Amino acid sequence: MKIGVLGSGLMGKEAARDLVTSEGVTAVGLADIDLARAQDICEQLQSTKLTAYQVNAADKQELANYMRRFDVIINALFYSFNEVVAQTAIEVGVNAVDLGGHIGHMTDKVLALKEEAKAAGVTLIPDLGVAPGMINILSGYGNSKLDKLESIKLYVGGIPVKPEAPLEYNHVFSMEGVFDHYTDPSLIIRDGVKQEIPSLSEVERVYFEKFGPLEAFHTSGGTSTLSISYPHLQTLEYKTIRYPGHAEKFKLLVDLNLTRTDYQVDINGQQVSPRDVFLKVLDPIVELGEKDDAVLLRVVVSGQKDGQSTTYSYEMTTYKDRKTQVTAMARATANTISVVAQMIANQTITKKGVYPPEQIVPGDPYMKEMAKRGVNIMEKENVVKTHVKI
Repeated sequence: MKIGVLGSGLMGKEAARDLVTSEGVTAVGLADIDLARAQDICEQLQSTKLTAYQVNAADKQELANYMRRFDVIINALFYSFNEVVAQTAIEVGVNAVDLGGHIGHMTDKVLALKEEAKAAGVTLIPDLGVAPGMINILSGYGNSKLDKLESIKLYVGGIPVKPEAPLEYNHVFSMEGVFDHYTDPSLIIRDGVKQEIPSLSEVERVYFEKFGPLEAFHTSGGTSTLSISYPHLQTLEYKTIRYPGHAEKFKLLVDLNLTRTDYQVDINGQQVSPRDVFLKVLDPIVELGEKDDAVLLRVVVSGQKDGQSTTYSYEMTTYKDRKTQVTAMARATANTISVVAQMIANQTITKKGVYPPEQIVPGDPYMKEMAKRGVNIMEKENVVKTHVKI
């Protein structure tokens, strides 16, 4: 199996790390516009399987020449490249997966290529991170065990192991992305009706082993393609996990107009964006740096099975790898996209076209492969027995 990675940022690097240690993979490419950066990572990973390439993804010819060398492409570039990489994969007849990006309906644009991909005989799977990604795969797995699906509730959070004031949070992705998830409206399904509600709302207490009480609240983007894959759901919601008090603190900052993209103030005759200033002030305060992080995840899938109300729940707690210094978020995300890329390459996944993860990635082998990498997802079944009075 030959697998090429586009982008040598954190997720690209960690996907390459997993690929070179995977038995069935014979060759791995790591492409970046900055060849020295890709070569530096190759030297760090020290594998004869790994080769650095210089590729400008904005140049379609360069992109195509690189992609056609491999069986599957892992696209770890910024989400704005997702559509062009998917189109190029179809043109050169190569399978591809990406980390998603619902801003600007990018994932919808990739999914719209379904018939073209099918005709070209390739498999494309977008949204293969944690949320979306892992939560979609587990939702699909829970659904496969039920006769009738009724509810999906999702809880995910990347948090520091030791929280520090003022926000008890350290970012593992860009704070700009966090702002968007906290301020854009959240899509939910309630009583069978699809609707939007404010993010940072409906805070509830949640508990995970080894952690005291935590809180969870609505944020945008997390429900991903699930409302389309399962249009008859009665309940669908996604909540982000943080330490208690985080939502209330951030809600104040939102209410003070410090996160708005369409707002400027006059400072000594100059128009200044409070959001830009706030990002600059906040970034060093919440940078993860050398600190340990954890990713907490809970997927609760409910419905009917054999005439009884049944729930399948999936739970995961992953920590930073102290030996390699790989963050928990990078472990969960990069291993997910690497495992699924290998499933396409080794024919575990054979369907052609474009599919969201919940429709195509088999849950059981995925969970087993993740466990091999120290990312353990636990499954529980709960059946509510109905008693009939005679």
